[in-house]
Amino acid sequence: TKMPAGQICLPTGACLLLLFGTLSSRVTEVGGTHQSIPPSVVKLWASAFGGEMKSISAKYSGSQLLQKKYKEFERAVRVEEIDGLRLVKRLAQDMEEMFHKKAQAMKRLVEAAEEAHLQHEEDADLQYEYFNAVLINEVNEEGNSVELGGEFILQPNDHFNNLSVNLSLSVVQVPTNMYNKDSAIVNGVYWSEALNKVFVDNFEKDPSLIWQYFGSAKGFFRQYPGIKWKPDEHGVIAFDCRNRKWYIQAATSPKNVVILVDVSGSMKGLRLTIAKQTVSSILDTLGDDDFFNIIAYNEELHYVEPCLNGTLVQADVTNKDHFREHLDKLFAQGIGMLDVGLTEAFNLLSDFNETGRGSECSQAIMLVTDGAVDTYDAIFAKYNWPDRKVRIFPYLIGRESAFADNLKWMACANKGYFTQISTLADVQENVMEYLHVLSRPKVIDREHDTVWTEAYIDSTLDDGSGPVLMTTVAMPVFSTKNETRNRGILLGVVGTDVPVSELLKTIPKYKLGIHGYAFAITNNGYILTHPDLRPLYGDGKKRRKPNYSSVDLSEVEWEDKDDTLRNAMVNRKTGTFSMEVTKSIDKGVKTCAYLHNDYYYTDIEGTPFSLGVALSREGTFNTGLTYCNTGDHPDHRYLSQIEAIKLYLSGHDEPQLKCDKELIQEVLFDAVVTAPLEAYWTSLVLNKSENSDKGVEIAYLGTRTGLSRINLFVVSDELTNQDFLTAEDKEGVFNADHFPLWYKRAAEQVPGTFVYSLPFTGSENKSVVLASTAIQLLDERKSPIAAAVGIQMKLEFFRRNFGQPCAALDGKCSISCDDENINCYLIDNNGFILVAEDYTLTGKFFGEAEGAVMNKLLLMGSFKRSVSPAEHTVSHYFLFRFLVEFNLYSWWYSDLTTKAQRLGRSMQVPCDTEYPAFISERTIKENMGHTDCDGCIKSFVIQQIPSSNLFMVVVDNKCDCSMFEPITMDPIEIMYILYWSKARLKMQKDRRRPDTCHPFHPEENSMECGGALGLAPSLSAILLCILFAVHPR
Repeated sequence: TKMPAGQICLPTGACLLLLFGTLSSRVTEVGGTHQSIPPSVVKLWASAFGGEMKSISAKYSGSQLLQKKYKEFERAVRVEEIDGLRLVKRLAQDMEEMFHKKAQAMKRLVEAAEEAHLQHEEDADLQYEYFNAVLINEVNEEGNSVELGGEFILQPNDHFNNLSVNLSLSVVQVPTNMYNKDSAIVNGVYWSEALNKVFVDNFEKDPSLIWQYFGSAKGFFRQYPGIKWKPDEHGVIAFDCRNRKWYIQAATSPKNVVILVDVSGSMKGLRLTIAKQTVSSILDTLGDDDFFNIIAYNEELHYVEPCLNGTLVQADVTNKDHFREHLDKLFAQGIGMLDVGLTEAFNLLSDFNETGRGSECSQAIMLVTDGAVDTYDAIFAKYNWPDRKVRIFPYLIGRESAFADNLKWMACANKGYFTQISTLADVQENVMEYLHVLSRPKVIDREHDTVWTEAYIDSTLDDGSGPVLMTTVAMPVFSTKNETRNRGILLGVVGTDVPVSELLKTIPKYKLGIHGYAFAITNNGYILTHPDLRPLYGDGKKRRKPNYSSVDLSEVEWEDKDDTLRNAMVNRKTGTFSMEVTKSIDKGVKTCAYLHNDYYYTDIEGTPFSLGVALSREGTFNTGLTYCNTGDHPDHRYLSQIEAIKLYLSGHDEPQLKCDKELIQEVLFDAVVTAPLEAYWTSLVLNKSENSDKGVEIAYLGTRTGLSRINLFVVSDELTNQDFLTAEDKEGVFNADHFPLWYKRAAEQVPGTFVYSLPFTGSENKSVVLASTAIQLLDERKSPIAAAVGIQMKLEFFRRNFGQPCAALDGKCSISCDDENINCYLIDNNGFILVAEDYTLTGKFFGEAEGAVMNKLLLMGSFKRSVSPAEHTVSHYFLFRFLVEFNLYSWWYSDLTTKAQRLGRSMQVPCDTEYPAFISERTIKENMGHTDCDGCIKSFVIQQIPSSNLFMVVVDNKCDCSMFEPITMDPIEIMYILYWSKARLKMQKDRRRPDTCHPFHPEENSMECGGALGLAPSLSAILLCILFAVHPR
């Protein structure tokens, strides 16, 4: 029988009218103000389209066949729910063993270095040719090797990102501002040559090690394996190992520091410039376990940051950068009243100690000035003697020495150190002197504390997706010569870098589930590793976000408003915690889901870290991608995972591969169960009557164990989206970080439901649609997800199917999407448009096209708005913490602060950035409503498409609703009241202090303080100084 024009027959035999056909329609108008959209018609449209698309998707994906095959193996499967607490304890133990292995390597270096120094006699005339990292393989005009150069064999090595290295020898780097052949450096380089053998032995014992090094207190840096260093465009290498966090943390104990800066009239010009650079260099030496503030003084006191007066702040990157900005606003005038500054500094340290915050260890006052007219012994006697708990470090700025004796006396009488800084070139070396003083107690105690740094980026290594996040383990090296014991001589610090990815290798991914993840934080609550920590941004992700190393856990697990999880982990507790969370499914916050997460946490012994595991109650069962660890031995590094599994199963894997036996068994099970799908797909390809218009292009499968299968229904050259499921499609394939996006989205839905989406890849290809569904392991409601299957189809094919079904209502359709007064949309559960009459709207957020309707849907509860409160949870722009934007006023001009206080809460300043996301309410399947647009009533109907994540939205478009702003997903800057922002600046979260503290030692020789005592104006001051030298406290 010939079909009537404009109709098609579905598999059920029902004939439907064309929705976007030429059918004319009549629109009923009510009072001339708005038109009626029959919900029953929209429901029939949605039902017909949903049935057709499910039929196509199920047929070409083979979902029903695969579900049947898993059911056949039901009796052979045993499901064990993950014991999260037991899991996190085992993971912490595995990490502890890995960390211990690295620390033992450093201990061997420490022992070798101290023994080599003990056997070495200093020789001021020593001549020794060593391999200088900059000069190796350099030749002069005659073609001869330059001094300290020579031939140094370098070969590319894949373990070191194919950099050319020498695995037999180390090289020595000396800062540009230091003399390569200085006697102290040559002697240090000579005795530290003994470390070469230990470097090599360590690498042989643990092939996962990367850079090993020794940073000398004299300034040189010995690095293994040897590699050539290249200066910048100015011929300078500014790197000084003594400025690095790993060096400072290992060399000194945590400290509270007040920096006093003289801004009297005599400091004008170059002196003030040198003073600012000195303060900035002091800030460089402070780390996350330190606390500080900066006070400028003349005849009055001026806190460099006015809203932080009377307190100390943590010396993280954000705070230090913030204070540096304010240093530029200092200028010199008036008379210097040092007594006022010292009194304030002592009171500040005392008051802050009473709060129980801060380092509660070493204390110091850094005095940056061009002179002192008195010794101010009365102040020291009142606030610091006889215990001398606060060390004084004067920095005399300029070439004049008229007041040097007074400053030297202050240092010697208060266990500090005096230095004079005449030029900008002198700043860094002189600032470093105070570190040697603070390290004395630790050296005399012979406490080789092992320290671990927070995460940082190593630009020299690249894992294929950008520079690698690292942590460093470091230990101090001491002089063990008896004659120098009370001087507490620090020789330097040894360290090695540990990629954060190395930590993640200890985590069996298949135990964490689709939305599960592991994370670790430091004793300060800062993230060491977390899937939402993304330190790079910009094109190609090559630029570092400014404060990536000091992102607090509360900024990514932001639903924990009371910091319950964060504080428990900071305080090294073991326990559990649960909360509802909103998580972005992709890395661009285009899609999100509501999840119920159970958190399990414990500490990692021997480190400052705590480990957490988050398991989602929606599918907390099994995934896996690294079956065998191929990185531990050079013979295995070129093996693919499939090759490694075959070698492991053959039993001929010498040296032995480390493989996850349980995971391999599971992936082999998946391979057997899913094998029939290949034959099924092939039969569809061979059947010429199927897919004649080539609308369906790809079928794909992924299992919980990382097994993938792909079938092409068209030749590869004809694929509309060439990137899908290729190496370039980071979000579409299994890797060590995550499940594919299509897999995660399918797992969110009820099994049997297909998830339709546009592939949000880097190019955001809008010419194809993906349809995916989850396959349950067992035939039970709460069964874990075993796999997901899906298809890629042309968007035009999908659009045609949307445009065909129009269910008959009394023999005809009362309305049509062809009607000029109606707009029809197909949107997903996150509000993104898949189909619209205006093709340019494909992929855009529905609120941008229909702001008035989206606003009403939010009010009616059909959609909910969620926000991510800070930039670090996404992959664009910068990290914003509350100090970054807070530079609107200086310490000198406090008009804005005064105005804010006078106006109460009326003045606002930028603080955080919100990133909105939207998700549909699952319980609301259909809805209708209307919006008053300046007297014109705009009506709409929204209907869920059965067995899918889609909604059909039909909107009348006769009204001008331009008075309603579009609802977008653009980031929103959150404004905070200036008055309350100041309170936030002062707020400090819980942190755990390091386990060890070495502020003083009774055997310490405090008279090594930067120079002999000069004449002081007070006899009592001299007597007090001598008394303290004889009876140190």
